Amino acid sequence: MTVTLRPARSTDAGTTGTILHGFAQENDWMPNLHTCAETIAFCGYMIDQGWVTVADDDGDVVGFLALKGSEIHSLYLTSSARRKGIGRQLLNLAKSQHSELSLFAFQANEPALRFYRQNGFVEIARSDGADNDENLPDIKFAWRKEGLNDG
Repeated sequence: MTVTLRPARSTDAGTTGTILHGFAQENDWMPNLHTCAETIAFCGYMIDQGWVTVADDDGDVVGFLALKGSEIHSLYLTSSARRKGIGRQLLNLAKSQHSELSLFAFQANEPALRFYRQNGFVEIARSDGADNDENLPDIKFAWRKEGLNDG
């Protein structure tokens, strides 16, 4: 699968929202808080803010990254696009644009935890989930470009 990374267009809200909603549906540890229509509207908002890059496979959006400043807000792929390097492509794009990145991942999302650790992110904090909508324990990760000094 060869994909092109491009800025999301407003017409991508339906597909990105369906991808995000689908992730919640396929994981029984995720609470079902929003309808698919609400999730599509939320993705439309992120697109309107200019946060979203999509992975386009010959006209089909198979994943997306929402980057708010240097914080990765969302990185999701269709089930058929996983484990093909597409998530890494999206992540590398974010790394090319910033010297530091951060994100939160749910503790129950073991594939995501593995993915971020394999891609140079380190755990910097844990929470009980009281500060996220899902009320799920999460982990804050950070990444710094190699060679950056602390001073």
